[in-house]
Amino acid sequence: MVVLKKIKASTLMETLVASVLIVIVFMMASMVLNNMFSNTVKNDISDIETYINELEYLYKNEKLVLPYYGAFESWHITIQAFTGNDEDLIIFEAVKGHTNQTYSRQFHVDQ
Repeated sequence: MVVLKKIKASTLMETLVASVLIVIVFMMASMVLNNMFSNTVKNDISDIETYINELEYLYKNEKLVLPYYGAFESWHITIQAFTGNDEDLIIFEAVKGHTNQTYSRQFHVDQ
């Protein structure tokens, strides 16, 4: 019969401590990833940017009358024209209802 080498074994306490440390590391990583995902979803403004692009297209093709007040999902949208210093500006502003998050864009009107 072959004699196997003896391997030093860990005690039960060492194994429990190592397991707890591994669980804590994975829990922290999970919390960080959850926070990042939550912030990404909460601050996603791609839908309102797309809708503002559509409204800008309608304005440039003279299908939209200013001033414009509207709503899209939970956003309140305002489009106004301003004249000053020999330049005309169109300002698009969207405010999210419950968080007061603001998205705005402006462009110069070509004469």
